[in-house]
Amino acid sequence: MWKTIERALEKLIWQSRYMILVAVLASIVSAFIMVILGSIDVFLVARELIRAAGEGERALTVGKKAFTYVITAIDTYLIAAVLLIFGLGLYELFISKIEEIEKNTQSSKILVIHSLDDLKEKLAKLILMVLLVTFFKFAVGLVYEDVVSLLYLGLGIFLVALSVYLMHKGTPGEQ
Repeated sequence: MWKTIERALEKLIWQSRYMILVAVLASIVSAFIMVILGSIDVFLVARELIRAAGEGERALTVGKKAFTYVITAIDTYLIAAVLLIFGLGLYELFISKIEEIEKNTQSSKILVIHSLDDLKEKLAKLILMVLLVTFFKFAVGLVYEDVVSLLYLGLGIFLVALSVYLMHKGTPGEQ
């Protein structure tokens, strides 16, 4: 009798992994939403640039703002990629292998995830890219009035470069 209860409990525990499907679906839907939001930013900027095309001074102002909006769109797309890889990775780790990813020879293997370390590494690289783009967006928007602010910018660029170097150095096979 105890063996029957134990087997039933183990089966229930094993089947509980399917609750991760909620996180998988939410992550993929969130990625889709982020792609839409990034695309809306791009289309709104394009519309404003077309409207301001012949207006001289306004065109310059819109052009400067457009740069920031495009960087924001890139940031949004990177976050969408993080969410997509996270969702697919959770599915592969907890539910089942996605055979379409394994069979596909036309694309890179960025979506192939065999372990939690694979998922962590891919997400860390994308999150670093999001941080880089965010740093770039803020660095472009700042006004550098004195030498100290330029020194801080240089220090920030050095730290960003160091983090990219360390991320690359830590990847096996790419040294």
